[in-house]
Amino acid sequence: MSLNGKNAVVTGGGRGLGRAIATVLAAQGAAVAVWDLNKDGAEETVEAITAAGGRAIAVAGDAADAAAVAESAARTREELGAITVLVNNAGITNYVPFKDLSEETWDQMMRINLKGPFLVTREFVPDMLEAEWGRIVNISSSSAQTGAPALGHYAASKGGVIGLTKALAIEFAAKGITVNNVPPGFVDTPLLREGFDLDKVAEKMPMKRPGKPEDIAYAVAYLVSEEAAYVTGQTLSVNGGRYLV
Repeated sequence: MSLNGKNAVVTGGGRGLGRAIATVLAAQGAAVAVWDLNKDGAEETVEAITAAGGRAIAVAGDAADAAAVAESAARTREELGAITVLVNNAGITNYVPFKDLSEETWDQMMRINLKGPFLVTREFVPDMLEAEWGRIVNISSSSAQTGAPALGHYAASKGGVIGLTKALAIEFAAKGITVNNVPPGFVDTPLLREGFDLDKVAEKMPMKRPGKPEDIAYAVAYLVSEEAAYVTGQTLSVNGGRYLV
């Protein structure tokens, strides 16, 4: 698979899954704009990509704010050109029992996890329509597939991402644009380490180990490739057997 000549945006690319995705796409030839709220994290990802011979830029900004998205997109196009590969990875999670869930916490989750992908996708779909070629991959969550205690707001936001994926896939299927989603399940990232004892949880998993960020990254790389041209509206579960369909 080759992404030579393609320009990609990866939101939340400053660490964890986003860093792995950006690095793999760059290794396959894409020029990658690494978007992240954390400027230092984005720059670290870019440094790793350029050290390996790839091309990347760091773009700091809020992917869930319309004005910031427009500003980041303008800079990205100025430096890289039109964008035809988009990975909506930026997101947050926190654990709150439903009875303690505030409206403010609910709204924040929806703004970042669901409104963000909407805004960024809306920004770059015109580039893809003009090129008559595009790839969009949304990072959802296995929690949206299985449900999870104290994650009602998170599961709902990621369930919305899956629904958005399917709707856009149908809307743009005849335009050369594919839209798919990857719901990670128990992947060893800084975000996961903040909330879990990895070894303890791993014992309950079919593979008895957490996944690696690269496992998600290579699934994304397939979905954005030319080889996946006939794959759209799909949920590619990368979860070590946690959830089976």
